[in-house]
Amino acid sequence: QVQLNESGGGLVQAGGSLRLSCAASGRAANVYAMAWFRQGPGKEREFVAAISPDAFSTYYADSVKGRFTISRDNAKNTVWLQMNNVKPEDTAVYYCAASFWAGRINLEDYAYWGQGTQVTVSS
Repeated sequence: QVQLNESGGGLVQAGGSLRLSCAASGRAANVYAMAWFRQGPGKEREFVAAISPDAFSTYYADSVKGRFTISRDNAKNTVWLQMNNVKPEDTAVYYCAASFWAGRINLEDYAYWGQGTQVTVSS
């Protein structure tokens, strides 16, 4: 079992930056591939970014490529999502998730989820 706890959400102006954190706890949390998903108002949950267990490989949705960066520190059992040049369409609840497989973008491939943190981007 892995427990995930997101933090760092809030209100930010368009063009600004925000850094989300996901603290993982439980058995061997650092062996999992990790990802961020988001769910905007009235929208389905969608993939944002993912990182392999060894942090060597990262994956991004086209909508955030070049603006968001995912990273992790296995010694701290923490994953981050650095969000730069945010846009109003980035407004969503952001979820951290853990998977047994790296590079997956489908929700069904993630076994563990956090409760989410709200990000609101004002124009």
